[in-house]
Amino acid sequence: MPAARLVRWVDNFVRRHGEATLGVADGALAGRAADGSTFSARLPFDAGYDGAPDVAAFAATARAPDSWGVLLVRKGGFAVARLAGVELQEHKIGQRHVQGRTKAGGQSQQRFARRRDNQARQAYEAAAEHAVRILGQRVMPIVAGGDHAAVDEVLADPRLRHLVPTGPWLALPDPRRAELNAALTDARSVRIDVVNA
Repeated sequence: MPAARLVRWVDNFVRRHGEATLGVADGALAGRAADGSTFSARLPFDAGYDGAPDVAAFAATARAPDSWGVLLVRKGGFAVARLAGVELQEHKIGQRHVQGRTKAGGQSQQRFARRRDNQARQAYEAAAEHAVRILGQRVMPIVAGGDHAAVDEVLADPRLRHLVPTGPWLALPDPRRAELNAALTDARSVRIDVVNA
């Protein structure tokens, strides 16, 4: 959830479950309501919180780093972006055709599988080239999403081995502009886990 909505969310939690006691545990803001329900709020980018047990103070620290990136990869496409805080500095979204599976048997099936593997490899190489150009040799947190194996293939490029994904994994379909925009919002959002009594 966007940090700007957190104070209101906690107010609604209290309204539903009763007065809540706030604390800080394991780098997260934790709350326990009168009915026994609990919540835990974590800062984006795996940042730890060690401030006062106050919702407004916690929300104020939920900021994007000065420099960070996004890498979204699936077989059919990719999106790479570099940001300064909330400002998009540079990005590239691309699609590559990767043939789907076939029900043909025998040699045809093997031929189609080889073609599919070659197309996927070319798509990953294109994603890696754009990631090198946009993210370069900068050491920065990156948020990743899409297909784990596809992202691993792209990050296996020796020029990108210094990049280590942080934060929650973003599940999404083939990356287009709408998916990139949603990923940018999700990456900067506070993660909340709720256990209802």
